[in-house]
Amino acid sequence: MEEKEILLGLAIRLKDLRKSKDLTQEDVYNDTGIHIARIEQGKRDISYSTLIKLSRYFEITLDYFDESQLKKSVSESEH
Repeated sequence: MEEKEILLGLAIRLKDLRKSKDLTQEDVYNDTGIHIARIEQGKRDISYSTLIKLSRYFEITLDYFDESQLKKSVSESEH
């Protein structure tokens, strides 16, 4: 999986997760200090520490962002 695909998969998973919890990007920023807009657009790489912080915030494990899950999200978005 190429870096661009990984970022796209991460963007899709993160945006879907945020929306499923009825949160805005501003809500996430106010609660975490993380600007996720560019991450959700797949235009910004994400550090491991930011990924952990978001996982804790959303109460999920890092498995949610596993490469196989990212590939699935990218594949589903193309259809």
